[in-house]
Amino acid sequence: MKPILRVQGLSKIHGRGCSKCIETTGPEHETNICSWCGSVVAAHDVSFDLHPGEILGIMGESGSGKSTVVKTLFFDEEPTRGSAQFLESPDEDNFAWNLFELNAAQRRWLRNHRFGMVYQNPHLGLNFNVSAGGNIAERLLMSDLVNYKAIRERALDLLARTEVLADRIDDSPKKFSGGMQQRVQIAKALATQPPLLFLDEVTTGLDLSVQARILDLILEIQQELKTAMVVVTHDLGVIRLLTSRAIVMKYGRVIETGLTDQILEDPQHAYTQRLVASAL
Repeated sequence: MKPILRVQGLSKIHGRGCSKCIETTGPEHETNICSWCGSVVAAHDVSFDLHPGEILGIMGESGSGKSTVVKTLFFDEEPTRGSAQFLESPDEDNFAWNLFELNAAQRRWLRNHRFGMVYQNPHLGLNFNVSAGGNIAERLLMSDLVNYKAIRERALDLLARTEVLADRIDDSPKKFSGGMQQRVQIAKALATQPPLLFLDEVTTGLDLSVQARILDLILEIQQELKTAMVVVTHDLGVIRLLTSRAIVMKYGRVIETGLTDQILEDPQHAYTQRLVASAL
């Protein structure tokens, strides 16, 4: 089966960059800041395939570049170089979207119709000036659904699926706890039933019991809708529970990749070994 997403040589440098940026940064230098020009090599030469219905994990400590990868794929940031192809129906010989070659209108259409994003900070994914139902309605209106009754019914269904009480549909996200805000974010991201979902540190800062319910919800969604997901996290428990394959990043570089069980049970890179040992 063809991948739904193919990423090759993805790189992102913050700053003007220079000829020394790559050779003076990375895990072997213990920094992602170029000593010559001061640019930050947030990610360099990241490549992976994601298949339909698969959950891929990208893990690493803060500053590893893991969030940069999903932000470029969701068009929140411009990559410095590399390519990414999205195939909505990999089983068919259909058109492949070359993500980094699209114009603003095409990117906006993919974000609104085929991609979903759940941010660590709900303020990035939700409009706090409208109700929970209004947030979902905003996304549905972008997908050309304009019937008020149909939109409200869809919003109620999505909130129920994410365990948000129906009588809170008209409440502002400001009145919700962090875990509830994440649930509304997930409901909003799922509004158009996107085949590809990005999750960026969605359980960070939540109580353990809330984390568990959010993770169970993500698994239910994946099993029911067969949504492909890229999960970014520093939490090995999240990686172990959700993902079948994982990528380990450090200072903007991929240092290890493979089946999740394999990486966690028999890590090859010294950094991954320390990560796994610290979680025991």
